[in-house]
Amino acid sequence: MLFISITTMKNYVIIFFLVTAFFSCKKQDTSSSNQNTAYYYPPNNSDTWATSEVPSTWDITKLNEAFNFAGTKNTYGMILLHNGKIIKEQYWNGWDKSNKYPIYSAGKSIVATVVGMAQQEGILNINDKTNKYLGAGFTNAPLAKENLITIKHQLSMTTGLDENVPDDNCISPTCLTYKADAGTRWYYYNAPYRLLQDVVAAASSKTFNAYTNEKLFSKIGMNNVLNLNYIHYCTTREAARFGSFILRKGNWDGNQLITNQNYFTEMTTTSQNFNQSYGYLWWLNGKASTMAPQSTLVFNTSLAPNAPLDMIMALGKDDKKIYVVPSLNIVLVRLGDNATATTMLGPSSFDNELWSKLKLAIKY
Repeated sequence: MLFISITTMKNYVIIFFLVTAFFSCKKQDTSSSNQNTAYYYPPNNSDTWATSEVPSTWDITKLNEAFNFAGTKNTYGMILLHNGKIIKEQYWNGWDKSNKYPIYSAGKSIVATVVGMAQQEGILNINDKTNKYLGAGFTNAPLAKENLITIKHQLSMTTGLDENVPDDNCISPTCLTYKADAGTRWYYYNAPYRLLQDVVAAASSKTFNAYTNEKLFSKIGMNNVLNLNYIHYCTTREAARFGSFILRKGNWDGNQLITNQNYFTEMTTTSQNFNQSYGYLWWLNGKASTMAPQSTLVFNTSLAPNAPLDMIMALGKDDKKIYVVPSLNIVLVRLGDNATATTMLGPSSFDNELWSKLKLAIKY
């Protein structure tokens, strides 16, 4: 296992975004002639998944080159959907469609979706104080400061809790210390996010896993996803089902599971005034600036200038990727290990490198 210091990590983040900033971000045509095509949903409780030929306007040679490039970067499973059907699916390292892998922080986007479903059910409101569900004293901040923290702050990484702790996954009150008023700064901090799962559990009087399986996974064919110690484990295809569900704005085969479209819009657009590229636990492309995990700097670049401007991303450590592109009716999932020379918690240079090759294939 690779360990690097926080200081070294911050330096890598700075270098990555300085290099990325040199890429031009040209205005892209986000129109699509495929939006009216009937969308395909794979049946639940089945391995059946329809495939489709590469669209005639795409370059199949360049598409193969993009997948081959991914295969040289510790990618073990990658799948590309167009209009819900599999355009290309490839595995390496002895993998196949049955292999499960931890998706790390890409699972944050699942949690944000489930929080929205809990809100539409009326069991919580994201403007509620977090301690309404976790109890006063869930942090060691002064109560007046703890009372400022809402579920929305947890969703948008703006709780104001101090990230400078030995273990940023520690959720005991002794680890959760006041640094600034909630809503006054953005920092990518795991512990307040993890507590969202406990909020949903308290609001629903069920375990987070049971609630998620009931409201989401069982509805879209993800019955076998595991959630161990706040981390989701799934197959490449299961991740693609979730991406497809998001592409369709919470619809699965005619069943509108996300009925609160206002929440869906809030989740997938800029959620605060600090990091334009962050929604509710979703990363957003095409913005004028971005921040990154383990950094307080603002970089004047989009996350992946080579990718479509409207792409939203569930991103996890070691380059776990669920890319959703509404303008092209595309979902792309990449699972595997670290694709770059350094361990990155979410965005990395691989995003832009991969999409520089996909751009030649898909011709957007």
